[in-house]
Amino acid sequence: MNKIINAVVIACMVISFSSCNGKNKTEEKRKPNILFLAVDDLRPELGCYGSPIAVSPNLDKLAGDGLLFNRAYCQQSICGPSRCSLMSGGRPEAIGVTHNYTLLREGSPDIITLPQHFKENGYETVYCGKVFHGKDALDTLAWTRKAAKNAPEMKGLKKPVGFALEENMKSRAEDRKAMFAKYGEQAKYGLAMGPAYECADVPDVTYEDGYNTTLAIATLKDMLKKNPDKPFFLGLGMKKPHLNWVAPKKYWDMYNEDEIPMAENTEAPENGSPMGLHPSFELRVRSNIPKYGDLDPKLERKLKHAYLACVSYIDAQLGRMIDALDEAGVKDNTIIVLWGDHGWHLGDMGIWGKATTYEVAARVPMMIWTPDMLKKNRGEITDALVELVDIYPTLCDLAGLEKPSHLDGKSFAPLLEEPHQKWKKAVFTQFPNPALREWGAYPLRPGMRETYFLPLIEDVEEKIRAEFKEEWDRATFENDVMGYGMRTDRYRLIVWKDRKVPNEKPLFVELYDHKLDPNETKNIAPEQEELTNELLELFEKESRAVRAQVPLN
Repeated sequence: MNKIINAVVIACMVISFSSCNGKNKTEEKRKPNILFLAVDDLRPELGCYGSPIAVSPNLDKLAGDGLLFNRAYCQQSICGPSRCSLMSGGRPEAIGVTHNYTLLREGSPDIITLPQHFKENGYETVYCGKVFHGKDALDTLAWTRKAAKNAPEMKGLKKPVGFALEENMKSRAEDRKAMFAKYGEQAKYGLAMGPAYECADVPDVTYEDGYNTTLAIATLKDMLKKNPDKPFFLGLGMKKPHLNWVAPKKYWDMYNEDEIPMAENTEAPENGSPMGLHPSFELRVRSNIPKYGDLDPKLERKLKHAYLACVSYIDAQLGRMIDALDEAGVKDNTIIVLWGDHGWHLGDMGIWGKATTYEVAARVPMMIWTPDMLKKNRGEITDALVELVDIYPTLCDLAGLEKPSHLDGKSFAPLLEEPHQKWKKAVFTQFPNPALREWGAYPLRPGMRETYFLPLIEDVEEKIRAEFKEEWDRATFENDVMGYGMRTDRYRLIVWKDRKVPNEKPLFVELYDHKLDPNETKNIAPEQEELTNELLELFEKESRAVRAQVPLN
């Protein structure tokens, strides 16, 4: 009898042990995959955000089945700092990256990046296209493998091109040759970029975004074939609608140019800071754009048409990628998050480009889809104030990973359960003096002053000198002035500080009432002193940015 009992006990122990092992394997298989979709220079110009003109059916569909964030904001409206902030989970000054020419590992050598954290927790991590900015993408600590460029799907595909039309390739080559001959290495920082746009009747894979999407789909298939039980973190980054605005003709044909609505507010804010706006440097380096003065209305309409064509182009590519998840049978265990790295002025406030602290440059599209979202919340739009720096902790929570201690953001995972709950009091964006910075947020190099930009620079300098009089000092205003933007439920406060003396009174303060003035046409700080002081107190209390004293250069 005892033998029988012992045999039963042993059998139960074996079954229990097997069940536990089986459960662990099952749980490992159930770790959610991450499809991480990044888009460069995309403001919320999408149908799901209320654009009356944008043709964006795939992202509209994703938003309609997921959660759309109506008030999401970047940490700095330029590619490098914005992406370094998101990918590291730290704000620009905290990580030491405030312009495009500092690598993340230079500013924060030992920081654990988002894909690195997933890699260290058993994920296959890989990217295609633009996820990090520039050479930050080469960070070997972040990725387990490279994209599958030798996959069968890639055979026969030519390398993508910047321009498809011969005249545009020739124009860019001539510009570069002339600029390098005169300015040497300085020219590589954007003094010769070719035409601003191109409409060519070519396949989607001719340009980078179509090619990289095909590569990402091939990489997905390759990962699932080689490691079917391993969860993945797959990043796919779209380079459009960044300049130059090149897209296949079929996407241009989706729009009637004469019907495209243009910017409603084309003037600088009344009583605004002379430092708040730049002379559209990034656009003006293009060969078919005037170097000084107003743009012709017909050209402005063409430029917005070009931007919209690129929006529709990348929308089609992202749709292909999401469909590939379904076809591979893994969508039901994949979290999809989409974000834009910053907004863009399309003639708003009279400028073209990103690189300001105003709403149009700081607000970004962001949406998330998870397989286990409550049915009642699918298609919801939340007005909760969120930031790109919040994505890192959110994905950790959703994947069941412990969060690193350095993270500055707040997980918005609870918003998937209750999208309309009370949330952050304020979110923060910053930018070093846009008027006297290159479009990569770097201080003006001598070559910029020697080129056709000198009259533009002299104009903005004159405005700043007129405002600050004896306080004017070129070295200070070019190198040490930072604009900090704080967005609350109703207001946008912009605080201009000399970072050498962060505890002294701000150089200039702007305040905009979004309930009465959503386009930020008038700075009301001079006439609303009590309200401005209340918001300044909130800014000092809530913002880490003013306390992280990291050198700008």
